[in-house]
Amino acid sequence: MYRPALLVAAALALAGCGGPATAGESDRLSVVAAFYPLAYAVEQVGGDRVTVASLTKPGGEPHDLELLPRQVVQLREADAVVYLPRFQPVVDAAVKAHASDRAFDVAPAARLLELGAEPGAPADDHGHDEHDGHDHGSVDPHFWLDPTRYADVARAIAAELSAKDPAGTTAYAANAARFTGELASLDAEFSAGLAECSNREFVTGHRAFGYLADRYDLVEESVSGLSPEQEPTARGMAQVVDFVRQRGITTVYAEAQANPALTETLARETGTRVAVLDPIEGITDASAGRDYLEVMRANLAALRSGQDCP
Repeated sequence: MYRPALLVAAALALAGCGGPATAGESDRLSVVAAFYPLAYAVEQVGGDRVTVASLTKPGGEPHDLELLPRQVVQLREADAVVYLPRFQPVVDAAVKAHASDRAFDVAPAARLLELGAEPGAPADDHGHDEHDGHDHGSVDPHFWLDPTRYADVARAIAAELSAKDPAGTTAYAANAARFTGELASLDAEFSAGLAECSNREFVTGHRAFGYLADRYDLVEESVSGLSPEQEPTARGMAQVVDFVRQRGITTVYAEAQANPALTETLARETGTRVAVLDPIEGITDASAGRDYLEVMRANLAALRSGQDCP
C-alpha cells in the first residue's frame, strides 16, 4: 500500500536535522531518476557532469516502490528529478510535494501507447475481456523496449540537462549523439534479426513487451497483465492455451527475475518450451547482461530462437 503522506512527514522530519545535500558538495548536477532505464539514460547523456541516483534499487519491482525517508530528502534536494508519471504512484506523490519545479516528465518524448491502441500492441481478438486478467485500456510504461522511443527520451533528457546546466550543452549533445547512435544500431539489429521469423506472435508471462512488438511487427499475447502480480482467470488462461495451440507456438517467455509459475504451467499444458525475456526494469547479477544494451541483445537472441528466425 502506498503511504505518501506518511513518507512526506518522515522526510520533513529528517530534512530538518540532516546535513547539506550531496549536490552542494560537488560541481556536478545532482539528478534523481525514478527507475533503471531513466537512470541509465541520464548517465549516458550526463556523463561526468552529473551524479545520478535511482529511487528503485536493482532487482526491485518499480511498480511496488515505497520510498524511504532519506530517498524523499534526496529527491527534494536534487537539481533535477526524471520520472514517468502514473507508473510509480509514490514517486508521483513525492514529486508533487517536493520537486514539482525540478521534475522532468519523460512521457511526451516516450510517446506512450495505450494497450490495444496501435498495431502490434496486445490484440483484443482472442475473446478476452476486462475480467480475463488482461487490463485493456491501460497505458503501457515500458517504452524503453523500443530503442527509437528510448532515443527520443535521451534527446529530451539532453535538452533538460542543458537547461539546468548551460555550460554543459555541448557535452550533453555529444553524449546524446553517441548514445542515440548506439540505440540506432540496436534498432537495426532487431529489425534485421526479426524480419523473417516463422511465427510473429509470441506469448509472455507479463504484458511488458508491447512496444517491442509494435516496433518490429510482432504480436504479444500475455498470461497476466501489465502488473506481474495480476493473476489470470481460469477462462483467461484457457484462452491463452488455445491461442498457443492454434497458432503453432513452440516457445513461451517467462519474465526475468519474476515468478515463472504461470509460464511454466502454460508450457506444461501446451508442450512448449520456456525461454526468458527481460523487461529491463533493473539490472542484477542474474541479468543476462551488465546494462540495457547487453540485455536487449540477449532478448533478441531469445526471440530469434523462440520465433524460429533464420
